[in-house]
Amino acid sequence: MTHDPVPATAAVGPGHGEGGIPGGRCPHFPLPDLPGIALDPERLALLHDEPLVPVRLAGGQQVLLVTRYADVRTVLADPRFSREAWQGGTLFARKSATLALATSDGPTHARRRRAVQSWFTHRRAEQARPRIAAIADELLDRIEAAGAPVDLVAEFTTPLAYRVTCDLLGIPFGDLDRLLPLVTVMMSAGRFPPDEVAAAQETMYGYVQDRLAERRPDPTTGAAPGGDDLLTALLTAPAETRLSTEEITVFGFGLLMAGGETTASHLAMCTLALLHRPELTAALRRDPTLIPAAVEELLRWVWFVATGGQPHVVTQEVELAGRVLGVDEVVIPLTDAGNRDRDAFPDADEFRPDRAQNAHLGFGHGRHLCLGASHARVELQEGLAAILRRLDGLELAMPESALQWRDQMFIRGVWTLPVRWSGRNHAA
Repeated sequence: MTHDPVPATAAVGPGHGEGGIPGGRCPHFPLPDLPGIALDPERLALLHDEPLVPVRLAGGQQVLLVTRYADVRTVLADPRFSREAWQGGTLFARKSATLALATSDGPTHARRRRAVQSWFTHRRAEQARPRIAAIADELLDRIEAAGAPVDLVAEFTTPLAYRVTCDLLGIPFGDLDRLLPLVTVMMSAGRFPPDEVAAAQETMYGYVQDRLAERRPDPTTGAAPGGDDLLTALLTAPAETRLSTEEITVFGFGLLMAGGETTASHLAMCTLALLHRPELTAALRRDPTLIPAAVEELLRWVWFVATGGQPHVVTQEVELAGRVLGVDEVVIPLTDAGNRDRDAFPDADEFRPDRAQNAHLGFGHGRHLCLGASHARVELQEGLAAILRRLDGLELAMPESALQWRDQMFIRGVWTLPVRWSGRNHAA
């Protein structure tokens, strides 16, 4: 193996500002976790006080948080801001070397993305829509049969997102019982100790290597035993465009984690947001064609990434937010803050599910736009549509104050979402 275990310094945990309160002269970053679907008003005020907010990382380095919409887009798209040049580790448990796309630049990033891009087009996602809708209905069949209360995270949002991703990769869905605990550890931002993170990564790496070994073409006949899945396609691609085995392995477990964990958490948060808005829920039930626009607003509104984006290093002098940044300065673009920029969105602090112009940053921007954005949109749309169609009178089965939030994790959300319902929607 050519990979390394996660170093002890990679598991960066949430920090605290001066006196443990964000908003000191140079608070530590990531900022302390808070519950809630949208950005907390005080946190939002802190982030919007200045376009470039100085903070200090756990290792002591001072960096600038980029909070305004236009500036976040600039950092994400301008090649003078390099992800690859940052050598301080990620802001969550995984090390940079295990992030095939998120931490690479230029030719390396373009080569890797080209190798997989055809599997993540809008057309492919739409072709998968009937299958995704069928999975959602199958899961709800089981939920209805079991009866209330049920944990919607464990029984719906997680299996929906991971079954789609497992189908894409050709990984047996039955293996998730042993893989999900590994994913949780590797997506931590201080929740688990470094030795546990390293062990999880080692196990996950070995698992994907084993799946690749099962697909490797016969050296005599050239026949590949794999099926119509992404791992097989990458392994049997023409030599001139083929990724290395290391790259395929890293991409494989990276997609499993990103495609499953992020969509599952966001779908749960979207559902919780709808529970706060019974009038909107009723409107979406009456007219499901309104769901796509509501999903886009939820992608703008939901506070999603606990640790911000990947640190970017300035490689050439550049002006940002009216300030000239010198070489080697480090910035972290905050897409969640950019999504609440009043200069970019009319009524930015209002949730407007019918927002017509909604060029949000929920999937990033530029060369690092989320690879699976089209599939995630379909999963969110079909997941919410199925819930609205099947579960009438949906409500929390416990006080919201008792929900356990995903603190010290890269992706925000709730660990569980216990719900009950009164019956099937009569319009279904």
